[in-house]
Amino acid sequence: MATSATSEASSEQLLVVIDPVARRTDGESVRIAKDVLSAGAQTKVCLPDGPEEFVRALSRRGSRRLVVVGDDRALVRAVSLLHRQRELAGCALSMVPVGAALSVARSLGVPTGAVAAARSVLDGAVRRMDLLVDDSDGVVLGALRIPPLSEAHTSLEEAAGHPWLRTAQSLVRTLVPAREAPAQPPRAARLRIEVDGETLVDLDQPVEAVSVVPGERGVAEVEVRPLSVGAEASPVRAQGRTVSVSGADFRYRADAGVCGPVRRRTWTVWEGAWGLTLPGR
Repeated sequence: MATSATSEASSEQLLVVIDPVARRTDGESVRIAKDVLSAGAQTKVCLPDGPEEFVRALSRRGSRRLVVVGDDRALVRAVSLLHRQRELAGCALSMVPVGAALSVARSLGVPTGAVAAARSVLDGAVRRMDLLVDDSDGVVLGALRIPPLSEAHTSLEEAAGHPWLRTAQSLVRTLVPAREAPAQPPRAARLRIEVDGETLVDLDQPVEAVSVVPGERGVAEVEVRPLSVGAEASPVRAQGRTVSVSGADFRYRADAGVCGPVRRRTWTVWEGAWGLTLPGR
């Protein structure tokens, strides 16, 4: 992945968009980030209360460099919007991670402390990164995973569940002794996985998990774990620019969310599609 030289931060103007979830969960880190950024550059702070205001803030950024203060979902939202507006290639993003869901930020190399991340925004370098883009114009920054069917179903229910319902269920479990029930093994998926048009795994081979991550130089790293009976089966690996998955309805994890169900989806690697400011090397 290529790295471009960074300009002097003090000569830049920053648009600092602070996600509402970050403001609610860790106001102190948000305040620290604002103080550090304001001390090192000209900043305009935007506090959107919802998705529509978030879109308007990005559309009115002008020549300012965008800084997202929030968790993985906030970063994915910003990249997705800029991609759909076909403005992603012409701008660079910066991020100060604030919140609980920060695994994508960590995997990309963004410092997770408010001070270190804000200083990286001011003093770091823009690194161009590959992007996975699917046939519905969705994007994947970090990893795409197809988990066992029961795990995907549980994850989707948890993501869509109501907090008050989960609290009530927890209370019932504490008051009523639970009966011992045998653990149900996850159901294997039967999927056809193609890399650059060549079949890697077909429907006759059940799989436990599939992972696809952007690699380097415009290719994706694909790993398929076949269902093992007895001895552990060796994973099947491949590299390619396009990855297609088809078969029975399946769900998949893309960065911070669970998507689907779908019967077919194709991801294509866009080389160097987006830029993220990271600590200088």
